[in-house]
Amino acid sequence: VNDVQMTLLIAAALMVLVIFAFLRRVSATLIPALALPIAVIGTFAGMSLMGFNLDNLSLMALTLSVGFVVDDAIVMLDNIVRHIEQGMAPYEAAMKGSGEIGFTILSMTVSLAAVFIPVLFMGGVVGRLLHEFAVTIILAILASGIISVTLTPMLCARILKDEHGQEHNWFYRLSENTFNWMQSAYTRTLRLALAYKLVVVGIFALTLAASVGLFMIMPQDFLPSDDVGRLQGQIQAANGTSFEQMTRYVQQAQDIINADPNVEGAMSSVMGGNGQAGTNSAQLQLIALKPRKERQLDADQVIRELRPKLSRIPGANIFLTNPPSVRLGGRMARSNYQYTLQGLDLAQLQVMSGRLMEEMRKDPAFVDVTSDYDAAMPSVQVNINRDRAAAFGVSPQQIETALGAAFSSSQISQINAPSNQYEVILELLPQYRRDPSALAKLYITAGGAGNGNGANPTLVPLTAVTDITNETMPISINHAGQVPAITISFDMAAGHALSDAVSGIARASRAVEMPDTITGSFQGTAAAFQSSTQGMGWLLALAMLVVYIILGILYESFIHPLTILSGLPSAAMGALLTLYLVGLPLTLYAFVGMIMLIGIVKKNAIMMIDFALTKQRAHVGVSAEEAIFEAAITRFRPIMMTTMAAMMGTLPIALGTGAGAESRRPLGLCVAGGLLLSQLLTLYITPVIYTYLDKVAQRVSPKDRRAAVPAPAE
Repeated sequence: VNDVQMTLLIAAALMVLVIFAFLRRVSATLIPALALPIAVIGTFAGMSLMGFNLDNLSLMALTLSVGFVVDDAIVMLDNIVRHIEQGMAPYEAAMKGSGEIGFTILSMTVSLAAVFIPVLFMGGVVGRLLHEFAVTIILAILASGIISVTLTPMLCARILKDEHGQEHNWFYRLSENTFNWMQSAYTRTLRLALAYKLVVVGIFALTLAASVGLFMIMPQDFLPSDDVGRLQGQIQAANGTSFEQMTRYVQQAQDIINADPNVEGAMSSVMGGNGQAGTNSAQLQLIALKPRKERQLDADQVIRELRPKLSRIPGANIFLTNPPSVRLGGRMARSNYQYTLQGLDLAQLQVMSGRLMEEMRKDPAFVDVTSDYDAAMPSVQVNINRDRAAAFGVSPQQIETALGAAFSSSQISQINAPSNQYEVILELLPQYRRDPSALAKLYITAGGAGNGNGANPTLVPLTAVTDITNETMPISINHAGQVPAITISFDMAAGHALSDAVSGIARASRAVEMPDTITGSFQGTAAAFQSSTQGMGWLLALAMLVVYIILGILYESFIHPLTILSGLPSAAMGALLTLYLVGLPLTLYAFVGMIMLIGIVKKNAIMMIDFALTKQRAHVGVSAEEAIFEAAITRFRPIMMTTMAAMMGTLPIALGTGAGAESRRPLGLCVAGGLLLSQLLTLYITPVIYTYLDKVAQRVSPKDRRAAVPAPAE
């Protein structure tokens, strides 16, 4: 939580610096800078009313909100400053500028909040995870919209001053000349784009095809692994391994782990694991890593470094895991992900699970492949011969009591000393618990008070009243839904995602010719991933549909919402390409970043198209090309400011370090990469698409363009 709070402060500082670089005045920078903390305070108020708290998800939502809660204030401020630069008094500029830009801000605020409406109605685990995240962002967006149409114009009227004829410092002149150069370069290149429209349309089609292709080939994962400085592990030995031997295995493993320079210490215990009996397993309950700044490797890299060292311990298999920050059910297993096989024929189930594991081990995508089925081990069956027991006057309860007292290590008393307490444990000496022949030395009391016949008690050998046989049997037989089941657990190798596991297990099942009598299904996190990936594409499409409907209502048009959404393919391409180049899969958080891009990227198009539509409706005879050209040039500065502010807001997340930074990084990279590429392309694609779709709009609704309606002068 501390790291997320620090990331939020860094993002806010970077955003304020971006605004200052564009506006070059402390007074003007102060206005959107004040909008940020007030919007956050307003968000806190809404969170408090809804019973939310500050956790990693809500804080991450606030950090992302930093990049765009000031967008509305920036757009309002820029429009007012533009009128002041044209010679208008600050008060008149605030009144006129706020009246002009009010509908634009309404469109941006409502459409951005609408992006997250489908997320609110998601069900299952994913819906529970993202509900508070989505509501927090919506609250921040609404607070930002209210502030931008109330506080921002008031501050502009009171704080801004007419600076015509004033001498400016070197930084002002440098930044002004740099921006003028950028704007003139954009003007020239935009004229070329409008002159060669088909080339721009071809680039648009290319980005659309590339975004679809990248989405198809991108490895997908559910939740990225976090580095919170903790690891866990299990040690598995051969069936029948004694307690003493297991303690030696544990000590060897702890010596290797503690020798690693990244490890602070380890804690372990020898016990039956996964609900199983026996002492052939041990738990590495906690492997504490050193603080992140004191080690060179993250948690997953530490596991990859320790794995070959621990494999050198003969007779023991050691599995290390980086426990997920959110555990989504499933069995307690030796690895993070589980795949369960079910079948009525236990023998067939055992054979096919073994074949499937062997096939999975051949796939380089899987590591630490194991199962919760342990092969049959030697066992001793003690069957009571009731006829002989009755002849000797021995009851079955007496036999069970004698065996329990000998082997169950039960506490029968407690000794209280002045400074300590000591438990009295009843059990056989160790030498009598290592070999089944010790059963012949056990005697049962018969003929006394225990049998109720009043005769003098006698000692009867256990072998006289029981039949003892040596057999083999599994330690346990697990079930799922009352059907015998074997759960295969596995982890993913470096560079592979859960989508590789889904396809890899499908290939392995085909290779071993899995019979129809055995069914397989993912459990826990892997099951949640499989169900979530099936609905992610629909969620993205639904978010775009909701935005389209909202924009259609606001603009009373079926056509121009498509113009506004024309920048989405370039944003999706930039996001997916960034993740692909840095080698990260498309995780749930990265997908949330893509949903955010739908809301952020369309702001640029809204600023241009709203200006162009107002121009055409106010002046009959103005062509679509002239209107959109003037709109693009006029709105160039707020578009650059809002995009750069959003990028600076997500940059600390994309490059962040500290606890939990690994889960946040894909989201930041997704948003930053999408904004960067969409900024370069939509400045040209949106004007060109507008000129084509405006012709379609006139055919659909000619009166929409021919009737001149009053509108404020630009």
